Amino acid sequence: MTHLVPLAAELNDDKVTPGVLGFVVFAALALGVWMLMKSMNRHMGKVSFEEAPDASPSTDTPAAAPAKGAPNKA
Repeated sequence: MTHLVPLAAELNDDKVTPGVLGFVVFAALALGVWMLMKSMNRHMGKVSFEEAPDASPSTDTPAAAPAKGAPNKA
């Protein structure tokens, strides 16, 4: 155990690095995000966006027709 003491003397307490474990976790997260984005793009490609026609009143229906059950003001 005494042969490891000189290695410990070289460590700098002001220098902090993530190390190999940090890289592996970051790489796994990046791979997961990439796979989720690829899946989302595949699913979004299957969606068809067909807009419904505008629900504005046409000219042949009376605009002032009372609603059913509405009180008559006449």
